[in-house]
Amino acid sequence: MTNAAERLRAEAAKRILINDGAFGTAIQTYGLDEAAYRGTYDLGHDQKGNNDLLVLTRPDIVRAITRGYVDAGADILATNTFNANRISQADYGAEHLVAEMNHAAARIAREEADAATARDGKPRFVAGAIGPTNKTLSLSPDVNDPGFRAVSFDEVKDVYKEQAEALLDAGSDFILIETIFDTLNAKAAIMGIIELGEARGARIPMMISMTITDMSGRNLSGHSVEAFWYAVRHAEPVTIGLNCSFGAKELRPHVQALSRIADTLVMIYPNAGLPNELGQYDEAPDTTGGMIHEWAESGLINIVGGCCGTTAAHIAAMAKAVEGLPPRAIPHPEPAMHLAGLDAFTLA
Repeated sequence: MTNAAERLRAEAAKRILINDGAFGTAIQTYGLDEAAYRGTYDLGHDQKGNNDLLVLTRPDIVRAITRGYVDAGADILATNTFNANRISQADYGAEHLVAEMNHAAARIAREEADAATARDGKPRFVAGAIGPTNKTLSLSPDVNDPGFRAVSFDEVKDVYKEQAEALLDAGSDFILIETIFDTLNAKAAIMGIIELGEARGARIPMMISMTITDMSGRNLSGHSVEAFWYAVRHAEPVTIGLNCSFGAKELRPHVQALSRIADTLVMIYPNAGLPNELGQYDEAPDTTGGMIHEWAESGLINIVGGCCGTTAAHIAAMAKAVEGLPPRAIPHPEPAMHLAGLDAFTLA
């Protein structure tokens, strides 16, 4: 495991660490038109909403958002690369810019992390963010052909590998596989990163984060939180966790379930509550902070941050809420055979 993973674990043993918040929410506040997204690129598609392209066309905005999260207390900065992969960028005709996007995003996060550390001596980390793509390996997009898949496992694996390589080359400490709605997609990402590590002669530390799609605590491919953990535990991630999904209130029982069984750091970053009828998030920072405080008092978390709807103010409220509270104690369960179908099965 790399030195970054060792340093993160050392810091996480001292205190609850803070992850950053949403990029999309912050970008929306700038009210950018299509031309601002596009910049000087002639891509033949409407670029409005292509947040990943902004690292090339408006890096000043991405840098300002990143710096805002640093100032709010973030220890971990994720790159603005949620859709910076060939599958997702095909919708914008920007596949050929994927490596450039990931390089630029990681450089911005790395520079801001290092500058903050130089100012106060406090370690900061960069997580190269990899989103789920807009394709699924577990489910057919054609209701009349349940065996059909729009992409293959190897295709998805190679797409993730390409993105991870660019993120690492530009200074990311970890690869964050996040917002996982399909466990098989996650397995493709894990395999790609393992292969990349073998080619580079060093294990690449991973952060893995599932998203829940209904109140029963399952992702879109039907796996429970416990089954998901046992399905990806072989990757030996530096962190396992949940993100997006719901607000902190609705996410709590699933956080508790994961915290009880995961023998690694738990990182949770919920939305700012549930969206209203207009798709906006109304939960105030102090409200989010109060729920996160209870999580910390209950010993559920090692790292906490925000997803959709969260702002620098939410991250600052979380940092204040967990200040001085001890991090979750990592359990050391007895060895056992844990199997994962849609639900977990343990052979006693």
